[in-house]
Amino acid sequence: MAKEYSFDISAKINMQSFKDAINLVDREVTNRFDFKGTNSEVDYKEKDKLLVLVTQSDYKLDALKDIVIAKLLKQGLSSQVLSEQKVEDASGGMRKATFKIVDYIESKEAKKIVAEIKNLKLKVTAQIEGDTIRVKGAKIDDLQAVIAKIRSMTWEAPLVFENMR
Repeated sequence: MAKEYSFDISAKINMQSFKDAINLVDREVTNRFDFKGTNSEVDYKEKDKLLVLVTQSDYKLDALKDIVIAKLLKQGLSSQVLSEQKVEDASGGMRKATFKIVDYIESKEAKKIVAEIKNLKLKVTAQIEGDTIRVKGAKIDDLQAVIAKIRSMTWEAPLVFENMR
């Protein structure tokens, strides 16, 4: 009987690395000259999976977003873990940006990934199992070709390839 290999595609993020990045952002904002005297804050709402940035102007809000993305990248996380929900006025003339933390693959996107895998015409099977996609095949080379192809494409979720067996 031929041995079957498999791997999972998911969008899980390392929450400890995410929290570390947010702590680094807090530290940098308190020490940066252009944020001195401002009431800028970074609020991570763990239960709601939201990140809220509040500062005085759109310019400072853009700078704050850049700091967050830079710290996420330094922690080995993709900038795609944040999906901007809305930018609005906050009390006291402040600006507020709300980001949703993306740590799952939406069903539409999962179906597109499975369709792309089938279009490769390799001897592999892809199956959606909850919020992960399990890809199975008899040859490791076929599975590596699938990983290379899916990685080369642009997706909304930050894809993670794990559990190669």
